[in-house]
Amino acid sequence: MITNNNKRLLALDILRGLTIIFMIIVNTPGSWSHVYAPLLHADWNGITPTDYIFPTFLFIVGVSIVLSFTKQIEMGKSRSDMTKRIFIRALKIYAVGIFLWLWPSFNFDSIRWVGVLHRIAFVFLICAILFLYTSKRIQIYSGIALLLFYWIVMVYVPVPGIGTPDLSIPEKNWAHYIDSMLLPGKLWEDTWDPEGILSTLPSVATGIMGMISGYILLGKEELTYKINKIFFVGFILIFLGDIVQWFFPLNKNLWSSSFSLLMGGISSFALAASLFIFDLRKIKYRFKFAEAFGVNSILAYSLSSILTVIFYSSELWGIAFNQEFIKFWGNIGLPLKLGSLIYAIIYVVVLWIPCNYLYKKKIFIKL
Repeated sequence: MITNNNKRLLALDILRGLTIIFMIIVNTPGSWSHVYAPLLHADWNGITPTDYIFPTFLFIVGVSIVLSFTKQIEMGKSRSDMTKRIFIRALKIYAVGIFLWLWPSFNFDSIRWVGVLHRIAFVFLICAILFLYTSKRIQIYSGIALLLFYWIVMVYVPVPGIGTPDLSIPEKNWAHYIDSMLLPGKLWEDTWDPEGILSTLPSVATGIMGMISGYILLGKEELTYKINKIFFVGFILIFLGDIVQWFFPLNKNLWSSSFSLLMGGISSFALAASLFIFDLRKIKYRFKFAEAFGVNSILAYSLSSILTVIFYSSELWGIAFNQEFIKFWGNIGLPLKLGSLIYAIIYVVVLWIPCNYLYKKKIFIKL
């Protein structure tokens, strides 16, 4: 991404790359029967380190919108042309999400219309439009309003046929009710979806929190001051998230308001730390591995789904490499959970090969 002093921030590319790497590791273990608990999402209320990954990516989307679009406006691009490009890009990301769900069987009778890339598309679209057509103050107020509205609806407004929401049960809240009523096709949990309709609202607020950090980075102050300011904002968000969780529990599946605030704070800390390490202290070389993923993040994520037909399926070769690896690992007496993690890391290295080739050739595939 570009700042107003025309320097690319390594922190964003590397942090985005690290996020994609961890996303691949938790999405493609060697065996789902043998996974360390921190590498699994929380079943319902509560959080694990795995739950940090997606909101951090959406946070980075918000940061990137402010930095990239500010540069485009400075270059003289019209808002109407940028708006057109925003809608086209969001549609492309959404379409890739549909394609990856259909791959490789292309069963059109069971399409999942929401998902990770779908949510990225929606958050990008809404945050980008807010950036172009509203002030920074309105954007901040919009994020606050979304979290407050979601909190009130999810915790206090009676659900038809259910009554007062019970957030200890997945089926007794407005997010479940709206998904089951309005979402067509396949839902991740049969009657509701963690990337469903209503829970998209607080995820937009996560993007807006990233936009706040983007505005800080646009300031004319020294980088050290900006880092301190982002750390401070992160502290406030974590503090608020900790308070709100007593009324609206931390829940990634619902993307609860407390979860959004806490993850906004953690993402702010991660960004500030990355800025300190990579842009202030200039430590880069050892993290080129992550940077290769960061500059082609959507491609890397897409490849991680596409190539499962080779590394996690027996359809092509008659054997599933992951199953054979885990069987071998167990036969030599090593812990199966460790083997499952190592296979996922090997898969990351495999995916790094094409990403690193594009990185060295300075080929950046943007949707």
